[in-house]
Amino acid sequence: MPRTSTVECAGCPPIRALTFDVLGLVKVTEARSNEGGIPKVVDRWGEPDSSKCILAASIDDRKSGPLLAVARKGGLIEIINPLNGHPCLSISNIINGGPQAGDDAIVGLHLFKKQNLDVSSRSRTLLTCTTKGNASMSSFEVTSSHVDSTPRVSSRTWNVCASGNILCSQVDGNENYALFGGCLAVGMMNDGFLVFSLRKGVEVNVWDLEQGTKIWTAKSPPKNSLGIFTPTWFTSATFLSKDDHRKFVAGTNSHQVRLYDISAQRRPVVSFDFRETPVKAVSEDRDGYTVYIGNGSGDLASVDMRTGKLLGCFLGKCSGSIRSIARHPELPVIASCGLDSYLRFWDIKTRKPLSAVFLKQPLTSVVFDSNFAEEGAPSSVVDPPSEAQNVNESQVGDDDEEGMQPLKRKKKSSKNSKGSKKLKSKKRSKRDKEEMDDDDDDDSV
Repeated sequence: MPRTSTVECAGCPPIRALTFDVLGLVKVTEARSNEGGIPKVVDRWGEPDSSKCILAASIDDRKSGPLLAVARKGGLIEIINPLNGHPCLSISNIINGGPQAGDDAIVGLHLFKKQNLDVSSRSRTLLTCTTKGNASMSSFEVTSSHVDSTPRVSSRTWNVCASGNILCSQVDGNENYALFGGCLAVGMMNDGFLVFSLRKGVEVNVWDLEQGTKIWTAKSPPKNSLGIFTPTWFTSATFLSKDDHRKFVAGTNSHQVRLYDISAQRRPVVSFDFRETPVKAVSEDRDGYTVYIGNGSGDLASVDMRTGKLLGCFLGKCSGSIRSIARHPELPVIASCGLDSYLRFWDIKTRKPLSAVFLKQPLTSVVFDSNFAEEGAPSSVVDPPSEAQNVNESQVGDDDEEGMQPLKRKKKSSKNSKGSKKLKSKKRSKRDKEEMDDDDDDDSV
């Protein structure tokens, strides 16, 4: 059974997350307020099979008719109901006459939220990209009554790179543009030895999905001071804002984080190093300038991309490589998972862990179900008091102090009166002593 970690955590708000692992399992984790905010695995979909490893996942968590798409190792894409795990349909991503699934695995998957409503069916669009750069836009219909055994799928394919391998892809918030990035070919065998090629790698390029054309390509980095050229190796990427496709952030295998602006120049406008291991996952925040970075040694941090300043690292280092970071659409919470088999929830304001669940298998991806909520459930992530509240509290404090001033004055006057009474009593005692001394003198005479 899955177990929670022994780290003392504050607990999670009502939340629901879906994780995907190397054995092809989909696990549903929920946290409820009546259970102390401790996340627990409530459901598991599928049977363990390493040949069906889930490589990528995408969710459309709308209130009516949500869908979940998962890409498996064998080139199969499954459309699942994220509420109960029931399969809707399966699509094969193997192109006739193209490379086999083992040589051309799926590295990018996006389920579009745009749809054409119909009376009897729902039309959806899916974008996939493989390591060889074969991108595909597929349209399919999911019937609301039953599972269609022979789905009608229309697809449009193109190639996004002439050489090398694609390792990451991302679609912007308006779902009009997509970016692809990767690296050069791994190498070639020469007389039994592995020889690496010094060709240029696959630079990040941006495509217009509606027109199917490439609109921008990054420029290769210059040679260093020794005249040595280092090919770029992109491992992850994300758009900085959902409303702006011109700015995006990319992580590299040489532990660099780069900010590109396609309206300014072809080389990065901001670039900095993060730790000493490859950057494996990046995710954007809703504010439009903060990104969350995870690397191969389990470090998780937030960065302000306007200046490249490190805002801080999240407390409690992970024990394995981070492979996926997801930002909750509404709550100030992010989730991370990776090769240490833990699903962790973090508070983005304090950068402290909320809770963690051990899921037994190395994890490849995590997504949130934003429509999961309990009615009247208090959130465990408490927002700090606003400035208006602080001003009101200070005014109330000032009013209280002003109301106490007359009382203090009265106390002071009472003290003065007590002091005067003490002086009078001392004078009377001195007079009495003098009179007693005079009487004693008369008696002696």
